Amino acid sequence: MPRFSYVLCALALSHAAVAVPQLSPRATVSLDAWLATETTVSLNGILANIGADGAYAKSAKPGVIIASPSTSNPDYYYTWTRDAALTMKVLVDLFRNGNLGLQTVIEEYVNSQAYLQTVSNPSGGLSSGGLGEPKYNVDMTAFTGAWGRPQRDGPALRATALIDFGNWLIDNGYSSYAVNNVWPIVRNDLSYVAQYWSQTGFDLWEEVNSMSFFTVAVQHRALVEGSAFASRVGASCSWCDSQAPQILCYMQSFWTGSYINANTGGGRSGKDANTVLASLHTFDPAAGCDDTTFQPCSPRALANHKVYTDSFRSIYPINSGIAEGVAVSVGRYPEDSYYNGNPWFLTTLAAAEQLYDAIYQWNKIGSITITSTSLPFFNDIYSSAAVGTYASGSSTFTAIINAVKTYADGYMSIVETHAMNNGSLSEQFDKTYGTSLSARDLTWSYAALLTANMRRNGVVPPSWGASSANTVPSSCSMGSATGTYSTATATSWPSTLTSGSPGATTTTAPCTTPTSVAVTFDEIATTSYGENVYIAGSIPQLGNWDTSSAIPLSASEYTSSNNLWYVTVNLPAGTTFQYKYFRKESDGSIVWESDPNRSYTVPSGCGVSTATENDTWR
Repeated sequence: MPRFSYVLCALALSHAAVAVPQLSPRATVSLDAWLATETTVSLNGILANIGADGAYAKSAKPGVIIASPSTSNPDYYYTWTRDAALTMKVLVDLFRNGNLGLQTVIEEYVNSQAYLQTVSNPSGGLSSGGLGEPKYNVDMTAFTGAWGRPQRDGPALRATALIDFGNWLIDNGYSSYAVNNVWPIVRNDLSYVAQYWSQTGFDLWEEVNSMSFFTVAVQHRALVEGSAFASRVGASCSWCDSQAPQILCYMQSFWTGSYINANTGGGRSGKDANTVLASLHTFDPAAGCDDTTFQPCSPRALANHKVYTDSFRSIYPINSGIAEGVAVSVGRYPEDSYYNGNPWFLTTLAAAEQLYDAIYQWNKIGSITITSTSLPFFNDIYSSAAVGTYASGSSTFTAIINAVKTYADGYMSIVETHAMNNGSLSEQFDKTYGTSLSARDLTWSYAALLTANMRRNGVVPPSWGASSANTVPSSCSMGSATGTYSTATATSWPSTLTSGSPGATTTTAPCTTPTSVAVTFDEIATTSYGENVYIAGSIPQLGNWDTSSAIPLSASEYTSSNNLWYVTVNLPAGTTFQYKYFRKESDGSIVWESDPNRSYTVPSGCGVSTATENDTWR
């Protein structure tokens, strides 16, 4: 996403533009209660931005993910390889965790990428550099206007998303589709990465043409997991094996001794969300706090988190008076001038997500180690922190975990405060007033909300093999290797991937039991104009009985013959709780329905990702 001010008036496509909704910031409820509904808003926001069925992407080809419905000031009605891949990785994670309804959109994405790889563009053709083209028109034709090209992170991120889906296919008895549909696309992307990683390109903000930490980090990951995936589909990736260690070696050069320098060029401080996002997108739940791969809980990544977030404390009026160690609104980098330089939703969410990742890793390891490098980070949130190792069960371990969780939740609460009243997330919010700016309904903002929420709940992606790929070679070089390019042609899929009758010879593994379920509460309640219905309950997602944190139901389908109020809330699978509805009168007074409390147990089973509870006011 761009974002060059001098190309904002780039090629406009013919499509049905949707008016920008005029919305005000929402009233604040508890973070748990907000996230329970915002996760549904975010998933729906993503799906609305995917062609050809998405409400805001009707003119896009099937599987094409638009960056935003915004068509002017700025025009983001294009598909970026990077943004689309990051979004698809989230959808594959949700699919793995039981949202099986995403099968078709994932398959259509795979097919769209097979085609896009063949589209000749200003960066080249399939085997001559064209995979580094940053964006395409939504009808899958080449965008030929001026732009910051090439961008070399897209192929790596796409490979990562497709490998995740390909591994699921193999694990669940559909190996032939991993071999025939997924691997040819991945092989092209891995070939591009190995061939071009040591050449400069534009960074993820499309502004600096140099070597970029985010790009290099995700390239390393792609080659490591690409080699393992090649073995699983009966192939090999020698170019992956030769180049991954060299990229790892080069990655170390971005460490300044106190933070990660985002780019080798650009003339800026190098303090940049680029580096935090790199840690998130190379997070490996099995890798511990490894410094070499800059894992989220590593001393380097924690030190970098402090330096990056602190760089915004004094430059945004909205952060005035907030102490170090307390969440603030953060943007891309402190020198940013795009839209006059503001906080972004996805970067503020990234600041939270790194901390949730760290908490997961510390709990898994069973200890927290504070080094001289990470000590300044820990001192901000726990004043008596000292260098040493603290085992789980110790008072220091518990205090630090709680402090980091509070710190992370602070970033999430900032996003809650500045989201629109219907939950929609734009690209930016004003550094003084907090109002939404730039592109509306930004796909990447929604994807960032979903991943941060998953990590907050301890839901993590599969390991990509970082712990066996963290040895820096003794001799390093900026080289390249030649892979194999060929057009991916297989685009047919089975009608279902969950029937238990796969069209492959591999044994079918049990399907995934989701960690959360989207429960829809349908309440028949007759109301008058100005009255609203809420649900409250005994769990945090329903406000812990606090009426100020209760969840409002929608009356969008209410008719004189069907007095329906409803809401969909994501709840932990298997949880049993009590709940009740209440009506808020036009004067603000509250009327509870009659006793007793209602009771509900969230279903927990293979492939169960949605449920509906039908109630009537009493």
